[in-house]
Amino acid sequence: MPMPGMRGMEHIGFTVPDIDEACTFFEEILGAETLYTAATNFRVDDSDWMFEHLNVDPRCVITEFRYMRVGNGTNLEVFQYEAPDQAKQPPKNSDIGGHHLAFYVDDMDAAIAFLKEKGVKVLGDPTSYTEGPNLGLTWCYFMAPWGQQLEIVSAPKGTVYDNEAKTSGKTRLFHPGKVAETTI
Repeated sequence: MPMPGMRGMEHIGFTVPDIDEACTFFEEILGAETLYTAATNFRVDDSDWMFEHLNVDPRCVITEFRYMRVGNGTNLEVFQYEAPDQAKQPPKNSDIGGHHLAFYVDDMDAAIAFLKEKGVKVLGDPTSYTEGPNLGLTWCYFMAPWGQQLEIVSAPKGTVYDNEAKTSGKTRLFHPGKVAETTI
């Protein structure tokens, strides 16, 4: 039995070194909207609350966190922390806890050209699957100024998996461009 009442992912939270820089990047490059600032300078002195509730150093301070929305995807919860034991480099995908955020685009070539025009570091050329369930999908990684790994994906004609799922009754992948077709 799954967790009672489970509906789906509500947000993805991550930490950045400069929240103003990060939110400006997401707004200008991805068209995100900053919805609100949830808290500033949040700390709990003389307590292990931060460790017990967030698994961070008890003296840690959340200098600020904001909620953002990017198109028809999940919300982003962007944090800036100060902590005595803070790692200053984001993890690579190959590190435990490594991750990336992927965003759907309708036109891969136009998106890559835009990123390069804005001076965003693009990693390699777009890669298209040539077989398997992701056939039809093209992807390309790019980097946020602070080193966070990001990705754009595109599958204008769908993927093999999703096209088969449409007709077989399988669960379809979420697609931000086709929300009505992929939601339950």
